[in-house]
Amino acid sequence: MAKRAENGRKNDPQRTRDDILVVATEEFATHGLAGGRVDAIAERTRTSKRMIYYYFESKEGLYLAVLERSYRKIRTLEEDLKLSSIEPEAALRTLISTTFEHDEANPDFVRLVSIENIHHAAHMLRSEAIRDLNVSVIETIAGILERGYSAGVFRRKADPIDVHMLISAFCFFRVSNRYTFGTIFRRDLSEAETMQRHKGMIADAVVAYLKDPN
Repeated sequence: MAKRAENGRKNDPQRTRDDILVVATEEFATHGLAGGRVDAIAERTRTSKRMIYYYFESKEGLYLAVLERSYRKIRTLEEDLKLSSIEPEAALRTLISTTFEHDEANPDFVRLVSIENIHHAAHMLRSEAIRDLNVSVIETIAGILERGYSAGVFRRKADPIDVHMLISAFCFFRVSNRYTFGTIFRRDLSEAETMQRHKGMIADAVVAYLKDPN
């Protein structure tokens, strides 16, 4: 017979850990590390602070696990696209579309990254996992570029990290600055037609840059 946790539920360590991470993501994205409350996370997950510290050792450990999970999510999404089997320009457009849609659907990710930037990536510096996770997207872009050069589709030599930054910057800004930008210019960036136009705009801009030899 399955053991039961303190709250009376069947003891499923992986599910408990995953539940804690989901709720902690919302808590830290809303309040940051300093303002996020482990008590609130424990209450919402029907567990205890003791259990949270058992899994993550400390509040900072939980916060770092949240960051790692957030990056792992998008990197796994990219790997599942199997872009190496797609023609270079189409592969790049697919990657851009996926990044765009991920950021739109995961504003907590954008807020977490923004908060970590405020702290000069102090906590992220402790995580080799995050550095290792993000190698994959650069390798993916490098592969797309090399195939594009070989096929004569792309003509401008570009640093894969620069291309990644260009894609990320546009997609990230739309979410991170949605309210300030929308207030200043009276424009709803979440409106479907605007989103489709912007998604096409960033893809066209990146592809045009790579096709231009100058």
